[in-house]
Amino acid sequence: MRVGPAVIGIDASRAVSSAPTGTEAYSYHLIRALVPRLRDIYRLRLYYREPPPPDAEPLKCAADGEARVIPFPRLWTHSRLSWEMLRLPPDLLFVPAHVLPLVRPARTLVTVHDLGYRSFPDAHPPAQRRYLELSTRWNVRVATHVLADSTATRDAIIEAFDIPHEKVSIVHPGYIPDLGPEPDQARIEQVKRRYGIVGDYLLFIGRIQPRKNLPRLIAAFAQIAPRYPGLNLVLAGPMGWQTGIITEQVRESHVNSRVCFPGYIAAEDKGALISGACGFAYPSLYEGFGFPVLEAQACGTPLLASTTSSLPEVVGQGGLLVDPEDTDAIAVGLSRLLEDSQLRQTLIQRGFDNLSRFSWDEAAERVATIIEAVLATP
Repeated sequence: MRVGPAVIGIDASRAVSSAPTGTEAYSYHLIRALVPRLRDIYRLRLYYREPPPPDAEPLKCAADGEARVIPFPRLWTHSRLSWEMLRLPPDLLFVPAHVLPLVRPARTLVTVHDLGYRSFPDAHPPAQRRYLELSTRWNVRVATHVLADSTATRDAIIEAFDIPHEKVSIVHPGYIPDLGPEPDQARIEQVKRRYGIVGDYLLFIGRIQPRKNLPRLIAAFAQIAPRYPGLNLVLAGPMGWQTGIITEQVRESHVNSRVCFPGYIAAEDKGALISGACGFAYPSLYEGFGFPVLEAQACGTPLLASTTSSLPEVVGQGGLLVDPEDTDAIAVGLSRLLEDSQLRQTLIQRGFDNLSRFSWDEAAERVATIIEAVLATP
């Protein structure tokens, strides 16, 4: 019989990354909003793979709980975190951005962000695809409850792995609330210089990999480029897998001097870079959620996105949606973003309106309620 409040363990290993992308940002912002809602009711124990910075927000929020720094060189989740679960298990373990450890407490909650490797298997290396399939299948079967970022992801999980509908809950993530339009043109120019960007530009932000549909975006840009001689295409983000086909396509095209790969964009520069773009292009083949589309809407930049997976659900009425497998449709959509001023203003306003549907505070409230329900499970 448990004495005292239940112990909630949270895998915070991805919450303090120095270069966060989608899953890391999800971990950070959700844990930051969740901990204040839990610490007065439960005992908290956050697990880190390496010491977080002194001012790390999730650690600071849990100052009255316990932060466990448990370094390990490889297979941290299945080896080191498993040992921690065996040695001193919490009453419930929440893993927001990875897989559950092999050894785990009786009650577990895990977020599955997407099943893109199933919809577009050729966009992943074979070994990566096999690992994703095995780990995700095991994850959803052994977890007490599963969180999905969107309706599209929830439905895909249920269909792919034949698990009960009531085992999966939709919790929409939020967006960074202090991200907004940059009014200072000098600041925008400063950020452009920092990343080697000149002139007007269309912008993509995300991991550089085929699943983001960058070969078709590049081909669509090449179609319209002669009509816009001063326009460039900026493909920003860290390099992923199979990037060779993307960079080779650029080298062999007539727009090779007009496509820029500035790399990872620091959080403090993102608002200015998005605000300075003529349009934000995100024709991804598959997304479990798609944080960049909300970032574009928050900065007041007209958005083009895909008609597939979760993107229509997330974009709402605040973006121009096109078939991501139709290069001509992408090209026409980009031209409309550039030329139709009324459409641009309509999309910008609808984008601002759409943001009210997404809040980290609301996400945390929902997760806290689910944690309470999972703890009550016999």
